[in-house]
Amino acid sequence: MELFLIDAIGPFFRGYEKKQRVNWSKIPFPHLRTDPERRAQWDLIAEDLRRFAKEITRLGYNAVTLDDLAHLAPHPLHEPEIAERIAVFREEFSKLFDLLHDEFGLKIFLTTDVLPSTPAVTAALGDNPVVLETYYQNLITGILDDFPQLSGLILRIGESDGNDVRDPIRTRLHLRTTRETNRLLRHILPEFESRNKLLILRTWTVGAHRIGDLIWHRRTLSAALEGVDSPNFVVSMKHGESDFFRHLPLNRAFFRIKHRKIIELQARREYEGAGEFPAFIGGDCERFARELQSAENVIGMSVWCQTGGWHRFRRLAFLEENQRDIWIRINVATAIGIFKNQESLTTLLGHLFGKDRGGPVLELLRHSDQVIEELYYILPFARQKLFFRRVRIPPLLHIYWDSLFINHAVRKIHRHFIPDFAEALNAGEEAIQRFPRMIELAEQTGLPVDDIEHMRDLFTLILLARRYYFLPFDEELTDSIKAAKKSYKEKWPRSVRQRYRIKLSFEPFHVKRRTLAWASRLVLRRKRGYRLIDHLFTLHLLGFAYRAFKPRDPKSMPKFLRKSAMGVDTLFK
Repeated sequence: MELFLIDAIGPFFRGYEKKQRVNWSKIPFPHLRTDPERRAQWDLIAEDLRRFAKEITRLGYNAVTLDDLAHLAPHPLHEPEIAERIAVFREEFSKLFDLLHDEFGLKIFLTTDVLPSTPAVTAALGDNPVVLETYYQNLITGILDDFPQLSGLILRIGESDGNDVRDPIRTRLHLRTTRETNRLLRHILPEFESRNKLLILRTWTVGAHRIGDLIWHRRTLSAALEGVDSPNFVVSMKHGESDFFRHLPLNRAFFRIKHRKIIELQARREYEGAGEFPAFIGGDCERFARELQSAENVIGMSVWCQTGGWHRFRRLAFLEENQRDIWIRINVATAIGIFKNQESLTTLLGHLFGKDRGGPVLELLRHSDQVIEELYYILPFARQKLFFRRVRIPPLLHIYWDSLFINHAVRKIHRHFIPDFAEALNAGEEAIQRFPRMIELAEQTGLPVDDIEHMRDLFTLILLARRYYFLPFDEELTDSIKAAKKSYKEKWPRSVRQRYRIKLSFEPFHVKRRTLAWASRLVLRRKRGYRLIDHLFTLHLLGFAYRAFKPRDPKSMPKFLRKSAMGVDTLFK
């Protein structure tokens, strides 16, 4: 392996005091100052970036990712105020690139969505794909020529800026088919070859358009990459067929395509507390590394230590006082220790914490691992393979970033898909018993005890939710859940830490069990391959039906479905 990437966007969130959910998908460019009084902010970013680079190079990482082409590539069609901001960003980022490249010898990769634009650019160029791709190619060549510090670009074609982004420089989905994707890759790859730069293509998609199953569908991926063969081209894939969840097998595409490739891992687990409590990835890393030994041309890994998610959790990787980011640090060190140095977990943690502390720390992390796998996730559901249109259904439905949903709809859905309630209940009841030992180990090893106590109180609520999902309805239990929510909020006020939101509703979900069963058989499938009904209805007519009958008042849909990421509408494109 030769490429060990890690994202370096944490320093750009310093002082970003947004009260609501933060979009962690890329640098918050509107937060960055471009006025004459900007110096203090950019000097602090440089100081933090130097601190970050020192830490990750010591661990063995040799490359970083930063956002993004859209905010550094000028164009004659840009609005004057946007052109002015881009000019400042180019000046400031050039200094940061020098810092990373010259002081630390790091390779630098810039992220880019396909396709970035502004209102003026959109108005001038229209929707002609040839015109748009020529425009995009010019942005790429300009960036590669203007910033020789860059080692290449990382393309994301299957997701764009979220609905909450208010930046006038925005990205939108442009590629819809494998043919369009293949054409773009063939069109721009010579620009990278002639400059000896790397083009890294991410296969991550959110299910939109025909290219939406690129991450898992073998024919889609094969068609998109047909004839694309170059030492300057690398494919980057998340470890599973969905987002960064547990209970997913290693993506088989690692074994099917011959191209050079890297595996994507997440150290700041966006669906598992984002560093608020230990969500250890060591076991998964060991399994992935072992399985990838039989895969061709795996040349490295990409670790996301800050990027990902829409949530209120604020810990910044490698930048927290008193190492409050310790759980993220452990995952970052574990990933490279396993993939680069082939170290065992015992050896790794011994190096990190010393011989005496390493064993107890590993025991604590293994306990947290089990608690997350068996209580945070509901095992009988998480093990199931379910697909809706072009996406694999996540193995975690009742927790969405920083929200725990305890309501009748979630209860009915889980009771439909899980035949053995006892298995789900027993796994949760057994897992909660691990917390006394976890607190004892945290005290013994000097790790943050309050993080484990917060985890215990949160997981107690999750256990109560599981009882509500699978036991007969009982008003005494709902009263206990309400009391536990109140106690959780009082014990962990926002002045102390960022906490989960507990979304309660015990109102009846007016969908009959028979209707739910019929609907799930119609639109969901348990195999990757599309059924006849999918070709006839789910992939085509269902999208038209959704657009025709969806509520006209956007506020009638839950805010997290409207505002977070690209919104639920994306699933029906």
